[in-house]
Amino acid sequence: MSPVPMSWTPRRLLAALAALLATVALVAPPGPARAADPLISQGRPTTASSTENAGTPASNATDGNTGTRWSSAFADPQWIQVDLGATATVSRVNLTWEGAYARAYQVQTSTDGTTWTTVFSTTNGDGGTDDLAVSGSGRYVRVYGTARGTAYGYSLWEFQVYGSAGAGGGCDTTTNAARGRPATASSTENAGTPASAAVDGDPGTRWASAAADPQWLRVDLGSVRTICRVVLSWEAAYARAYQVQTSTDGTTWTTVSSTTSGDGGTDALTVNGSGRYLRVYGTVRATGYGYSLWEVAVNTTGGGTVPGGGSLGPNVITFDPSMSAASIQAQLDAVFRTQESNQFGTQRYALMFKPGDYSGINAQIGFYTSIMGLGRNPGDVRIHGDVTVDAGWFGGNATQNFWRSASNMQVFPSAGFTRWAVSQAAPFRRMDIQGDLNLAPNGYGWASGGYIADSRVTGVVQPYSQQQWYTRDSNVGGYLNAVWNVTNSGVVGAPATSFPNPPYTTLAQTPVSRDVPYLYLDSAGAYQVFVPSTRTNASGASWLGGSTPGTSIPLSQFYVAKPGDSAATINSALAQGLNLLFTPGVYTVDQTIAVNRAGTVVLGVGYPTLVPQNGVVPMTVADVDGVRLAGLLFDAGAVNSPVLLQVGPAGSTASHATNPTSVQDVFFRIGGAHAGKATTSLVVNQDDALIDHIWAWRGDHGTGIGWTVNTADTGLIVNGDRVTALGLFVEHYQKHEVIWNGENGRTIFFQNELPYDPPNAAAWMNGSRVGYAAFKVADAVTSFEGWGMGSYCYFNVDPSIAAYHSFEAPTRAGVRFHDLLTVSLGGNGSITHVINDTGATAQGTNTVPVNVVSYP
Repeated sequence: MSPVPMSWTPRRLLAALAALLATVALVAPPGPARAADPLISQGRPTTASSTENAGTPASNATDGNTGTRWSSAFADPQWIQVDLGATATVSRVNLTWEGAYARAYQVQTSTDGTTWTTVFSTTNGDGGTDDLAVSGSGRYVRVYGTARGTAYGYSLWEFQVYGSAGAGGGCDTTTNAARGRPATASSTENAGTPASAAVDGDPGTRWASAAADPQWLRVDLGSVRTICRVVLSWEAAYARAYQVQTSTDGTTWTTVSSTTSGDGGTDALTVNGSGRYLRVYGTVRATGYGYSLWEVAVNTTGGGTVPGGGSLGPNVITFDPSMSAASIQAQLDAVFRTQESNQFGTQRYALMFKPGDYSGINAQIGFYTSIMGLGRNPGDVRIHGDVTVDAGWFGGNATQNFWRSASNMQVFPSAGFTRWAVSQAAPFRRMDIQGDLNLAPNGYGWASGGYIADSRVTGVVQPYSQQQWYTRDSNVGGYLNAVWNVTNSGVVGAPATSFPNPPYTTLAQTPVSRDVPYLYLDSAGAYQVFVPSTRTNASGASWLGGSTPGTSIPLSQFYVAKPGDSAATINSALAQGLNLLFTPGVYTVDQTIAVNRAGTVVLGVGYPTLVPQNGVVPMTVADVDGVRLAGLLFDAGAVNSPVLLQVGPAGSTASHATNPTSVQDVFFRIGGAHAGKATTSLVVNQDDALIDHIWAWRGDHGTGIGWTVNTADTGLIVNGDRVTALGLFVEHYQKHEVIWNGENGRTIFFQNELPYDPPNAAAWMNGSRVGYAAFKVADAVTSFEGWGMGSYCYFNVDPSIAAYHSFEAPTRAGVRFHDLLTVSLGGNGSITHVINDTGATAQGTNTVPVNVVSYP
């Protein structure tokens, strides 16, 4: 029996006891077997006739959290209703009642939310769990209570609908397939009448064209759809003659409706056609002005609709400034207790703060936890307190403080400094620290990070014992010190290059960069995903002179994925033209998730983790412009995958210079949580791609670790030309850690450890040489440049191993390196040269770097 929630009142306790007695006296027969159809209601928009209080909203019944509930006012009748997003065939409804249950109720479906059909009815409900086999269809499903079982209201822990979304062969006249989809036009009258205004669902906004013939408006439905109806809502400037056309490729058009006697108003057109694109093509204006449409609605048949938007799930915890500091702190502490030392667990969390001020809190951030502000800019969320990472769980050693993040908030630290003692895979983005930033744990134990982007530190960055760090496109008040490798690009206030004493490497600008897409709340309180623009020769944070440039995408244009979703469903969403938002959790992937549409955003929050099954490649990206991949962890499965993420097919040749694909805060793991295998973690075949902070890690500790157990050859292979890497962390692979085959590549900051566990030198031979270079530029490459690159050895199985070198490249003028170093950690093995045959041997127990300032 679950413990009584603290929020329960005495009368709720009495109701629960009554329900328990009833259950003891009368045991219900088992419900029907679970239907094969999937759960289609979780996270969907849910409303109710009433709520008992603010803590029991309707959305609680469809959030997947069995510890939250909806409860109504104490009156009859009452109802709760879920919007499935499209017409669906409903096969099963599961109701988990709280103590305040329904004696009499009906389950009803509707296509329009107005006219209802009853698919189940009872007058002798007894509470508990009702697992109901039903047969019906509709976009909306409602539980309609007419007689309460207690003196209180109606209360449901969970309201679950199972079925087939988008089913049915008729014309779905309730779902507008064009709403929110990308729209373009031959012209616009002015900036206030864009093409997008005709598909935004707002009858008060419109598209208007130039005053000329012909003109057209086109909408991309995302995938080929069977179109049965088009509704055109004309403004006063309407079309006398126009055609409605469809196309599969946006080039060849088929007319499905035409008229030469249009009279304005609303044209509801029954059509029969198919296509990914729909165009309204006007040939004769009815007025002296252009063409103007308030709205274009497109209805389809044949199913296949995967709804966008919806709830972010139970592991996204949202805070509001109206909440008490004590309440916020209690939730923060509960998550931290779970995650502080939970290095290889399955729990994942995102902590989201709505815009406003928060005082007197200390958010300690553990494993697989992301803390983020939901403002458009960092200053919209103001923390008067602390955001902290320390290493008490590991005896003051922060070298295993992985997989956590902070973003998009302003912090006024209580002691004048923020402690962010992390190692790999712990991005610090869009943060505004009003004070110093301490990168070491309490007591100054070792740390092995790290990464900052698009941030401001008004005080001093204090590495102390932090071994290496990369910061880009930021503003700082200075640096206290540097240990082995501190690299900055586009950082206002960074010290000048002085490598190796002290070991600062500084580029005044970052040649090409962009910040990661992020969630925020708009002025209406709706979720949007902001997609920052690409910057060239950037210096300083993008938001200090005003809002970050870029575009917003409503959450309704994202498939909000949750653990348990199949790869087939995710691929259906992508084929439909939706973007992807992965919520916190672990996802099993049994077929390749194929990202084929230009401009697709694939964003994870709270370290969603993709685990391939049966050796599949879990994700690929086509050779298209502007895909954004961010915030994902790929965890190799038990059967070897050839690749974990492939960007562009082999042989990709298209130029993407004006809109590159980016891979940001994307991490790879081979072993640690379980025995995993993958030949290569990341392959970039696409030209002009941007790699912005990755950590590819073949595990050296945890479960499933061993030279023949968690096998992996290479972390990163770059085949594309003009690829830029900002912040590469690649460790412990069994052959070359990085292979760079593309021309005109750039790497700013590289951190590496060679594999710890070769059993002996003979087991790790590259031809006649001992070991593989950590970073290999292919012999045929004529142009490459790298800055601030370090590689370390720690051969703890056989400390006698002497790796030949860490960097290997053709010796020619166009292949240049700046500020290289190698280190033997505690004298466990050695590295004979730094690059090719140049540089002294890294050896000895003093752990002193060997440096090469430039090569050749």
